[in-house]
Amino acid sequence: MVFLKKPEEIEKIRKSNQIVAEILMSLREKVKPGVTTLELNGFSEKMAKKKGAAPAFKGYKGYPFSLCTSINSQVVHGMPSGKKLSEGDILSLDFGVCYEGYYGDSAITVPVGTVSDKARRLMDITEAGLYRGIKEARAGNRLGDISAAVQDCVESSGYSVVRDFVGHGIGKNLHEDPQIPNFGIRGRGLELKVGMVLAIEPMVNEGTFRVKVLEDGWTAVTEDGRLSAHFEHSVAITDDGPDILSII
Repeated sequence: MVFLKKPEEIEKIRKSNQIVAEILMSLREKVKPGVTTLELNGFSEKMAKKKGAAPAFKGYKGYPFSLCTSINSQVVHGMPSGKKLSEGDILSLDFGVCYEGYYGDSAITVPVGTVSDKARRLMDITEAGLYRGIKEARAGNRLGDISAAVQDCVESSGYSVVRDFVGHGIGKNLHEDPQIPNFGIRGRGLELKVGMVLAIEPMVNEGTFRVKVLEDGWTAVTEDGRLSAHFEHSVAITDDGPDILSII
């Protein structure tokens, strides 16, 4: 069931997403060689609580951390650890909070020190794919318009979109209907309506789109061991078009 949000609900979801955006901005500044992802996790949790928000991921279906930290070939749901980041790594930071009963969710991929041109291009195209998808989040369009826009941007640049993990609705729950694949056909799928709030999140691989989940039951990695990047925004569909809630 897809829940249409009233304007006042969208503003509450915005508040949650503003907290997420601020914390991600602070995390970006802390990412450098020698830092551990466990340290980043602790910082994100402390900052969320300082703002009166509860980390959304901690305890969700048994996930033990507040932050998802996916390095290089890790696609999503990477678990923080004591391993130090190295020069040239790329790191996906996926974070969410619940604030006053409403959820926020966003993700960025950031360089660790100086990265290769190919790593930089992968991040750039993934973020571009996100914004292409957001542009299609308009009343009267179809869900497939978002999906196809992401896929076209990514695949025309020589990369692949992950199929095993998708975006989602968001509001009083972290994950709501509809699911939002990053691949699809224009004009197909659910009609988009004012009041929908969607977490659009391209996961883009340098090589094959195929992924596998490690023995920890969470960390998804590229099947071929090549790089992956991930960007996400929570977006409200309004009378004036898409409204990105997770941006400051």
